[in-house]
Amino acid sequence: MATIYEVAKLAGVSPATVSRVFNGSTVSAAKVEAVRAAAKRLNFTPNRAARSLRRQESEVIALVIPDIENPYFTEMARGVEDVAQQAGYSVVLCNTDAQIEKEARYLRIAVAEHMAGVILAAAGEHTNLDDILSTGRPVIEVDRSTGYDIDGVVMANRAAGAAATESLVDAGYRRIAFVAGPQHIETASERAEGWRAVMRRRAPEAPLDELLHYSTFQVDGGREVMEQLLALPDVPDAVVAGNNLIGVGAIQVLTEHRLTPPQIGVAVIGSLPFTTLSPRLVTIVRLPARHMGVTAAKMLFERIGGDRQPARTVVLRSELQSATVARPR
Repeated sequence: MATIYEVAKLAGVSPATVSRVFNGSTVSAAKVEAVRAAAKRLNFTPNRAARSLRRQESEVIALVIPDIENPYFTEMARGVEDVAQQAGYSVVLCNTDAQIEKEARYLRIAVAEHMAGVILAAAGEHTNLDDILSTGRPVIEVDRSTGYDIDGVVMANRAAGAAATESLVDAGYRRIAFVAGPQHIETASERAEGWRAVMRRRAPEAPLDELLHYSTFQVDGGREVMEQLLALPDVPDAVVAGNNLIGVGAIQVLTEHRLTPPQIGVAVIGSLPFTTLSPRLVTIVRLPARHMGVTAAKMLFERIGGDRQPARTVVLRSELQSATVARPR
């Protein structure tokens, strides 16, 4: 059955305008005609459009993310905002600093302010969506799972970890460390699994327990672990950074020790936001963050428009953007 989002697209108006037409609000005659013609063509049931008024939903959605300073989430937010603007909705950006308490507060605000829906990159493993889901408002999870039976958009994280590691092995490195984010976040653990699978197959002699380190998804996390790795009796000959900011921190430390690539190989999962190194010296596994935001927003507006199909998860593939130069002999 057609949704309000599909009617809006065919009529060339926003979903909010479709709702106004069928709720009797003031809308130009041309738009009324376009909406009714589209609804007739799609066999749309108008009573769905009345949901927003009956439930007092606003034309606002919330985007809840753990780190507004991370360009990965900024890029995602741009994708969400682009789609929301086209749909006639505004976006409230909520930064949780990866704190469950702040996340819970923002979710309470989303309910209290009658926001139409939420796109959420969970702060941790104890995210509680019971209250907001009990209101019937749709929630789309992005980047990581919440454990709830809801729509989601995630990256192929194991494949990203494997691609970064394969590039380093192909360049001649063997003792390759992995610096991951927090172990309880699946984004971090899955990328580490991809690294581990390649290392077991192509560098079975490497001491994996010694080379795998969990930290934060921050620059400081990358710096701290890179210092620890350089202090080992047998220093790794390469490192995979589990996200972009970890990569920045690791490269900063290597630069300070005058061990920049290719002396020690570096692969980064995610686009580096800033670095003094030539991009050709570092393997970059690009993550389509903006596409994630666009996809999640479209799914959300489908749900707002009345879509009732079972929950689904979209998995986005990463792209090997540049390959590491060969290890010096």
